[in-house]
Parts: sequence; structure tokens; C-alpha cells
Amino acid sequence: MPKTIRYTLLSLRDLWASAGPFIVLAVAMLMLAYWWLDPNPPNRVTLATGPAQSAYEEFGRRYAKILAEDGIEVVLLPSQGSAHNLQLLREGKADLGFVQGGTSEQKPEDEENLESLGSLFVEPVWLFYREEAARKAAAGSDGVRRAGPPQASTAPLPNEKGSVTPLAREATSVGALNSLTQLQGWRINVGTPGSGIPSLMNKLLESNKVDITTLKTSELEQTPATVAFLEGNIDAIVFASAPESLMVQMLLQTPGVKLMDFPQSEAYSRRFAFLSPALLPRGVVDLAANIPAQDVRLVAPTTALINRTGTHPALLQLFVQAGNQIHSTAGWFKRAREYPNLTNNELPISAEAERSIKSDKPFLQRYLSFWVANLVERMWLVMGIIIAIMLPLSRIVPPLYEFRVRSRIFKWYGQLRDIENRIEGTGDNSALFEELDTLEARAEKISVPLSYTNELYALRSNIHLVRKKLQRL
Repeated sequence: MPKTIRYTLLSLRDLWASAGPFIVLAVAMLMLAYWWLDPNPPNRVTLATGPAQSAYEEFGRRYAKILAEDGIEVVLLPSQGSAHNLQLLREGKADLGFVQGGTSEQKPEDEENLESLGSLFVEPVWLFYREEAARKAAAGSDGVRRAGPPQASTAPLPNEKGSVTPLAREATSVGALNSLTQLQGWRINVGTPGSGIPSLMNKLLESNKVDITTLKTSELEQTPATVAFLEGNIDAIVFASAPESLMVQMLLQTPGVKLMDFPQSEAYSRRFAFLSPALLPRGVVDLAANIPAQDVRLVAPTTALINRTGTHPALLQLFVQAGNQIHSTAGWFKRAREYPNLTNNELPISAEAERSIKSDKPFLQRYLSFWVANLVERMWLVMGIIIAIMLPLSRIVPPLYEFRVRSRIFKWYGQLRDIENRIEGTGDNSALFEELDTLEARAEKISVPLSYTNELYALRSNIHLVRKKLQRL
């Protein structure tokens, strides 16, 4: 054996033999805890988004980009909309999805299988109509005004100086829509069944006592419906979407297209718990062009990010953190840091959402990679318990180590004592000399750490004393 290995302060072999069982026990406990807690998430998750060119699709891409930085692949699953997303979650085909409030009737098992990661944004009901169709509806072919609900534009209201304000002039424009009852007989696209808009519009029309059979409804997808609307084949188009939607941005700035005002937005929010009033401020779309030319009151369901209860909590934490980045900025219908929040949720709130909404990244994730920080964060309690158990046991290791090293020396003292006891005052002791020589040769081959060499030299010295005693006799 090389001297560099023999002449050491510690015996690694004896140290391992002493501490090894405790290390194996600690590792076994860690592995059991890892299997039980499952701290690291899968690196692939499915997010149900929405139709092409929708706000859901755009938000899905943003989530995927942020989570990709932590090595998580977000598979974007296109859908027809909110109702379809809810169905995909129920069937287990998606792990998370954007779901609009009031999309469909909840099932009893939803509260057990689904959770909410918080409200992300409001999706106003955008009811765009053709100005030309509104004028035709307001007056017959002979130019006589048709009978129907009173129009808000019958008489402009003067201001304090007696002149009519711009807002009043805008409100008095012929054919401006401000009630769903004015849609009777119109050709209107209410969106695909998977979007949840047909169900929502049925509730709103029913609350206004409008017979849906008086409407010529269609359920085209958003893009073909917009094309038909712009070509004049449809009088109105309705969908619920965040203002980030490209269709919303385009239609708001299209000449001849108007956005319906909901003067009863507060009343709608009192009648339907999933609706809240929203205000599109004057000029917010384009300040230079003053679009819109007046404040527009809207009703808006709240959209939440819904997850299946079996989704890994670390993934939910990442989605909540990404939501804080994406949805916390100021917008047309919100102030900075107003969203995400925990209000207007129809499903139970996830524990990860309660911990992470409005909070910064956990301390360890600021300095370590997500995978390392997540492992420590989710295992620290178990690691603390294991350490608390192992610390008292570890106090056994030093005396056990010392016993093992010294036993390599002390075991020869029994043979040396036996030789000494067999020494006779007279007689032939040559056999004892041979045994001493053998014992001394073996003692010279004993390898102990340098810190225990005094014990080894003591053994060799005692062998020499017994030899001298034999020689005297």
C-alpha cells in the first residue's frame, strides 16, 4: 500500500464503516421523502388557449415564453374558446386553461377537480354593429322613424352655458344602439358554441325579454364572422375578449363600425355575479384621433386561469409568477397591479395562487436556478426533520470510529498476555520466542492513522518488554 495512503490522519475505511450505516439511512429517508413529496415538476404542461388571433392565444404564447426560461415546455392547445377550454379541463386533455366567468353551468365535481389561479383580466362584451344597419333600423324606407324602444338621442342635453356638449351630440346620433332590445330583426353573429358567448348572450337577451327567435343569429368563428360583418352580410358581431385581441383593435378603428354602449352596466353587474361594469375611456384607443369619441360603458365577465387539481404545485407557482408579469401592467380597463387578484372566482382558489399572487419570486429563485431552488424549498422541512434525527445519532460515530481503529492494535494484546502467562522459570522457552517474533512481525504490518501511532508503538514496546523477560530467564 502506498505511503500516501497508509500515513494519513484518518482512516477512510474505518470512517466509512463507522458512519456508513447512518449515511445510508439518511439517503434512504431522503429518497423516500423525494418519492412522497415529488418536488420537481414535469417539464411539459398543456395550456388550453383559444381560437386563432384571439387574446387567449396571445397570452398563451407569453406564458410559454416565460416558462421556457425555466426549462418548462408549455404545449398550447387551440380551442374554440372559454367553454371548450372548460370541457378540455374536465376531460383531462389540458392541465390549465383560460375560462371566462359565466361560461357554462358548473357541475358538482368541478369544485373537487378544478381550481382557480386567480382572476387575470376582464373581457368586455364587445358588440360591434354597422352604422349603416343602425340607421336603417332606426328609420323605415320612407324615412319615417320605426316604432320601437325610445332612443337615447331624442333630445340633446345642454350644458350650463346652454350649448350642447360633444358627448351629448355623440349620444344623440341617429341610430346609436344602447339597448339589446334594439337588436330585434338584426343579423347577428354570437360566436361559436365553444366560446361561451352564445350562452352569455342568451342570458343577457333573456334578461331584456328579447325573444331570440326574432334575431337572425349565426355561430361563425371570429375571423370568418368579421369578414362577413365587414362585407355587410352581418349587421352585428359580438364576442368577449381582452382589448389585446387584434380583432378588437381593428374593429375599434374601422370607419362605419360602432361599439354598442351599455348604459345599464351597473344593473347587469347586480343581476349577474360573474359580470362587472367596465368603462372604455374616451380617446384610450387613439388619443390623436379621439377614438372612441366618448366614454363607452360595457359589461365584462372576468377571466381566470383554471387548473386541474392534479397539476404539480411547482408548475402552478410558475404560472402565477408569469401571470404577475403579464397581467399586472395598466390597461384600458385596469390600473397597474390591479390584476391578477383573488376576486370574482367561481371555483376554489389554489393554495399556490394565495401564496404567490402579488408576491415577488421566492428568495432562493432569485439566486439559484428554478429546479435547484424548487427542490430546496419543497424539501427543506423534510431535510430539517432528517437532520434533527441524524444529529443525535451522529454523536455515536466518533467513539465508534476510535474503537474500530484501536481494536486493530488491542486485539494483539490478548496473544501477548497469553505468551507472558506461559513463561516458565525453568525449561525451554524457544517456542515462545518464535511466537513473539511472529507477533512482532505482524505488529510491524499494522496500518493505523498517524493520530493513533502512539498506540501502535506502545504495543511494539510491550512486545519488547516480554522478550527481555524471556531473555532473563
